[in-house]
Amino acid sequence: MPLAPSSRLKAFVAFAILFVLYQSAEGLGGRVFDNFGIQAALMIAALLAGWPVARWLGWRGYEAYGLDLRRASFAVLAAGLMLTLAAKGAALAAGLSLGIASVGAAPETLGALAGAGFLATAALTTFVPSITEDILTRGFLLRAIGVRWSGPAFVLASAALFTVNHIYRFDWGVSEQVRLFCCGLAYAAAAWRWRTLWGAVGLHWGYNLANAVWERLSPVSIDAVVAGRWLTAAVHLVLLAIIVALPRTADVKRAQMPAYHSYPRSSQ
Repeated sequence: MPLAPSSRLKAFVAFAILFVLYQSAEGLGGRVFDNFGIQAALMIAALLAGWPVARWLGWRGYEAYGLDLRRASFAVLAAGLMLTLAAKGAALAAGLSLGIASVGAAPETLGALAGAGFLATAALTTFVPSITEDILTRGFLLRAIGVRWSGPAFVLASAALFTVNHIYRFDWGVSEQVRLFCCGLAYAAAAWRWRTLWGAVGLHWGYNLANAVWERLSPVSIDAVVAGRWLTAAVHLVLLAIIVALPRTADVKRAQMPAYHSYPRSSQ
C-alpha cells in the first residue's frame, strides 16, 4: 500500500535534511571555508543524522536504510571490497594497454607502521562519505521511502539520484555524468540483489578505497581524464553484469520482500 500523504511529506523532509547535510560538507567545508576539518565534521554529521531521521520516520535506526547486522550481509560487504580492488587493478591494466594510463616513478616505500597508518586513514576517510552517500542515494530508496519498487525501477532511480547528487560536478561534462550513472547502476544492483545496503557499500567504498590506495602505492596513473572516465564506466558495467549473474545466498532469499520493503514499525 502507498504511504499516506503525511508520511510522504515526512519522507520528503527527512530526505531533504540528509541531502542538505551531505551537500554542505563540500559546499561549506570544501568550497566556502576550504577546511578539511569542517568538511569532515559536516560529513560525519550527515552520517550520524541518519539515526534520528530514521527514528523520526518510525524505524529503529539504520535498518531504515537496509544496514542490517546479518552475517551474510557482512560477507557481501567483504566480497564487494575484494571485487572492487580487483576491478581497479583491471582498470589500470586496461588503461595501460589502451594508452590511457602510464607508468611513472616508483611510489614511496612505506614502513610497516606508516603503511598501517596510511591504510587505516584511507579506509576511514573513504568509508564515511561512501556510506553516507549510499544511505542517501540507495538506502533511503531501498527501504525508508516505503515504495515497492521493481528491481529495474529501483536500480535506474537510484543511479539517477546518485548522478544528480554530485551537484558540484554538473559542469564536468557528459563523460562524468555517464561515469556516475554507470557506477550508480552497479552499486544499486548490489543493494537490490542482496537486499542489504552493505552490498552497495562494499562496491562503493571499495572503489573509493582502491583509488586512494592505488594512487599512493602504484606507479600507474591515468593520464587521459575523459578516457579514464569512460573506462571507469565500462568497468562498472562489467561489475553490474557480474552482480546480476551471481547467485543470492539462501539467507538473502529469506530476507526478500516484505522484510526490506516493509513499512516502519509504527505503521505495521
